[in-house]
Amino acid sequence: MRGAWQLGRVAGIVVQVHWTFALLIGWVVMIHLRDGGSVADALRGVALTLAVFLCVVLHEFGHALTARRFGIGTRDITLLPIGGVARLDRMPRDPRQELLVAGAGPAVNVVLALALGAVLVLTGRYASMMDAAHVGAGFLGQLLLINVVLVVFNLLPAFPMDGGRVLRALLALRWPYVRATRWAATAGQVIAVALGFSGVMLPSPILVLIALFVFSGARAEARMVESSAAAVLRDPGE
Repeated sequence: MRGAWQLGRVAGIVVQVHWTFALLIGWVVMIHLRDGGSVADALRGVALTLAVFLCVVLHEFGHALTARRFGIGTRDITLLPIGGVARLDRMPRDPRQELLVAGAGPAVNVVLALALGAVLVLTGRYASMMDAAHVGAGFLGQLLLINVVLVVFNLLPAFPMDGGRVLRALLALRWPYVRATRWAATAGQVIAVALGFSGVMLPSPILVLIALFVFSGARAEARMVESSAAAVLRDPGE
């Protein structure tokens, strides 16, 4: 991806961060200082942001390593201000395989949330879990809550997000692949409009960006699948 800086290679997969990620870090610092926080508060906010994106990287590796089991490679994993993207060489056409690949990312966040919860219970810090949604709550409690939010958000049936791919896989168990993609893309665009409206009303620029990403991504992938199917019909031997 253009404008991305390579951080390293893990399990043969390039991990990189887009330059716009620096804007997110700057925004986190600015918000803390603007609201009267200290430099230490701002640094804590940056640390939490970096920890969240480490969870996002692990989420993307869940997709990538599961896809590898089915012979599908991953070009790279890129961190963006709105999340992470694992660029797989392709998505499996077998609905059962796509279901496993799409569900692997959220499953990683479930495991992380359970692990964080276990740590808090074993160390007697129950209050950190109960107060996680409050400003100034414990670091691990906030990270646990964010992982739960990542699971719920990613499983929204908004194609091409994880939940949308799960929806397509389930539909493709009964319908032709192109039809399943078309319906999943339509559901994704409807949800994208709702997210965009919510982002404008809150207001939340990041939510608006996610809505635009989902809307355009759903339309682009639906067109790609339909074009591929049309090409096969024109040349069945291809």
